[in-house]
Amino acid sequence: MSGADRTTVSREQVMAYRVAAHQLDRSSPEPAVLVLGAQDTPSGSARLALAARGASADGLELLWSFRGAPHLHRRADLPALATALWPVDDADATARISSTVIKEGAKLGLAAFRATAEALRAVVTEPMAKGEVSTAVSAAVPPSLTFRCATCGARHISGLLFQQAGLPGAVGVTMRGTTTLAPLEPGYPLPSAADGTSALVRDYLRFLGPAAPADAAKFLGVKPAVARAVWPDGLAEVTVGGKPAWLPAERLEALLTAEHQDLVRLLPPGDPFLQARDRGLLAPEKSHEKEIWRAIGSPGVLLVGSEPAGTWRAKAAGRRVDLTVTPFGPLTTATRKRLEVEAATVAEARGAAEARLHIA
Repeated sequence: MSGADRTTVSREQVMAYRVAAHQLDRSSPEPAVLVLGAQDTPSGSARLALAARGASADGLELLWSFRGAPHLHRRADLPALATALWPVDDADATARISSTVIKEGAKLGLAAFRATAEALRAVVTEPMAKGEVSTAVSAAVPPSLTFRCATCGARHISGLLFQQAGLPGAVGVTMRGTTTLAPLEPGYPLPSAADGTSALVRDYLRFLGPAAPADAAKFLGVKPAVARAVWPDGLAEVTVGGKPAWLPAERLEALLTAEHQDLVRLLPPGDPFLQARDRGLLAPEKSHEKEIWRAIGSPGVLLVGSEPAGTWRAKAAGRRVDLTVTPFGPLTTATRKRLEVEAATVAEARGAAEARLHIA
């Protein structure tokens, strides 16, 4: 459709649509957004993201997937996800792992991913410490994919490559104290070529749209040209904030009719709802955007209705968890009361006996 024919939607409609798409109303014990997984950074946050949706992490696998970050995924999704996240070509592979430490090795492109994934499959046949695996894999891959560590004098494989090869390498992750890797059971074949990447972009647009190719690219950890090359068919184009954006055509009616929901949720850092790359849309106040997405140590987000209404942090105190909420503005008495319930939900998901809530 032409620019003149595009439907204009408000920020409020987009926010309400995303809240509904993420099933933050706790309408399902298995939220559909799990097709994108739940990032577990910092460790334990994925469980909190599921708890915010009334779900649990039971039966889910923790592994390195999108951008090499740890995510919880449904086991049945892994074979297709491994193929969808496989680089589309050598240039894409090189861009994903390009760094000063393996400048020449990154030029191997797909061969770098294949060699590392094959090494992971050969090395990780039982639970092993991450450091032990890294040492063995470093010795098995081409030397150009490793660098000399100035601290210990040994050669290490690039972390960017090591973790992005985890999904095709069919290894799971346990992050309790020391990080342990183990083979995923049942296994699945090493991808021979990328397939299903367009469907993955469609999933992004379903849950975090309407959005642009550059937004999807950042989520996938690829260049915008790659997102444009695999841009799916069957999308509806709208205008948000004067800019074009897309979502699956069958979701357009849900966007246009989305309504504000009366809910209060404590979303953890890295929650799927916060993975949208149009951060200025989620948090129009620049100071709020900077507070929510910090370079290091981001807080959780207080969601009231469809709006980020503050941040929160938790601290363990024996068998209790202390939660401090810092609102962006005054909170109603009703919201404060509902925060007590949400604080208890966080405590339960963290395995604490009780919660103590403090509103700054």
